[in-house]
Amino acid sequence: MREITLDNLDDIARGAGILGTGGGGDPYIGKLLAREAIRAHGPVRVARIDEVDAEATVVPISGMGAPTVLLERVPSGRENLAALRALERHLGRRATHLTPLEVGGVNSMLPIACAAQTGLPLVDGDAMGRAFPEAQMVLPGLAGISNSPMALADDKGNTVVVEAVDNHAAERIARAVCVELGCQISCADTVLRGDQLADGLVPATLTLAGRLGAVVREARAAHGDPVAAARAMLHGVPLLTGKVTDVSRRTEGGFARGHARVEGTRGEAGRVLELGFQNEHLMATRDGAPVATTPDLICVLDSETGDPVTTEGLRYGLRVSVFTARCDPRWTTPAGLALTGPRCFGYEVDYLPFGSAA
Repeated sequence: MREITLDNLDDIARGAGILGTGGGGDPYIGKLLAREAIRAHGPVRVARIDEVDAEATVVPISGMGAPTVLLERVPSGRENLAALRALERHLGRRATHLTPLEVGGVNSMLPIACAAQTGLPLVDGDAMGRAFPEAQMVLPGLAGISNSPMALADDKGNTVVVEAVDNHAAERIARAVCVELGCQISCADTVLRGDQLADGLVPATLTLAGRLGAVVREARAAHGDPVAAARAMLHGVPLLTGKVTDVSRRTEGGFARGHARVEGTRGEAGRVLELGFQNEHLMATRDGAPVATTPDLICVLDSETGDPVTTEGLRYGLRVSVFTARCDPRWTTPAGLALTGPRCFGYEVDYLPFGSAA
């Protein structure tokens, strides 16, 4: 078992922002919360999946809502603990471990803050291997594990526990609650036993996020190319490097939805990449033809710094480099695509196998 300290938060936040494919919320906000929690309570112990007892009670922690709202309504830092305690009261037992529901953005940091507050160890992994916008889009769902009971909490102290007939119904009910509570809440749900972690989590993604963030930092320090370093580590395929020339974004139904246009520069001048997003980047179309689709990762990085660019952070004139990386293979099975493929988000195209068109 190792520890997360103040010294490695920056790398984890940066790497998780890249893995979050533009979503998961601004990692900077989550990093501030995690930093304060570690300062107050000490480092967070991190356990590998194979170190967790089979009968352990592992609770994923996350936030739900529109990332655009998160920028204006910063969490107090108490919501995740409130959601966890509400879930424990409903279950009649305490959690033994916590884990991120998704590795992306702020949702990689909130579990660290909650683990520091509670003193519970954090399992090194997450339930997506990236970020997705909806609660049923988790690997435990593919393994037949329910996301109910789902405890929700807001910054005012309100808590709600959802018991739904299936994972899709839990998402619909929770999203309605989320909108009513201001489009930004915290969640504790999808309870896992220790012996379900291998099926329900992508292993070692916190470690991967830390290594990815470190690679970007080291490339910058060496005056190298941080985007190329990140892309090489993920075995990614470049899609386009250019300038953001248009962004259309709206907050709707508890999500940030929209699209962005990137026009190529230098050797790629004249080429155009269109990005479609619902919290996360889900579709990339270059010169009119799809080149990458969900569930593969579509990563947008600042061309100069290699820092991740979230969907709510896209703005006119920003120089970005876009690449795609392969998702966890369980997502490209028929059952996985039925949960997270492009048609789940309204795109009239089928999944494009990784790298086939890029």
